[in-house]
Amino acid sequence: MRANFFSQFSIFKSVAILLLYTWSYSSHAQQDEEHPKKSDFLKHVQVGGGFGINVGSGFTDCTLAPSAIYNFNRYFAVGVGLQGSIASQKGLYNSTLYGINVLTLFNPIREVQLSLELEQVRVNNTFRNPTGTLKDNFWNTAIFVGAGYKMDNVTVGMRYNLLFNKDKNVYTDALMPFIRVYF
Repeated sequence: MRANFFSQFSIFKSVAILLLYTWSYSSHAQQDEEHPKKSDFLKHVQVGGGFGINVGSGFTDCTLAPSAIYNFNRYFAVGVGLQGSIASQKGLYNSTLYGINVLTLFNPIREVQLSLELEQVRVNNTFRNPTGTLKDNFWNTAIFVGAGYKMDNVTVGMRYNLLFNKDKNVYTDALMPFIRVYF
């Protein structure tokens, strides 16, 4: 299990280094060597994310997932996000989830958005029953490919987890709907 984490971490680290290199190269390529300009980095950044809360009879589920993207041009953007979630059912289970994701967006035409997303999350579950307590803690890696319909700052679509494993996964299905909002 430890070796699996390190191999997943290496993939994640490689993607992060590639994204940093791409951002660094593009920001330097945009500057005129004779007349350096003030950085317009923030003009290309959009922030967004998601949140959710679900409260019921003895049940609570809270999620927070901020993210930001950098638009290289009108076709291509790269971003990062954090996510955290806490869920519990009184007397039955507690679950915490936290992690990071790297997102690449491609808009071949204004209304269509294609995406590739690498997600790494830590899952800590505790289940209680009359015979005792069971802990199930693991790292979950997902690679999502997605497509959506884009309307201004909102995209609605579907994404598919290429690494879905029904026995050890955070999600109940490989195919999931999404809504992305960036300001």
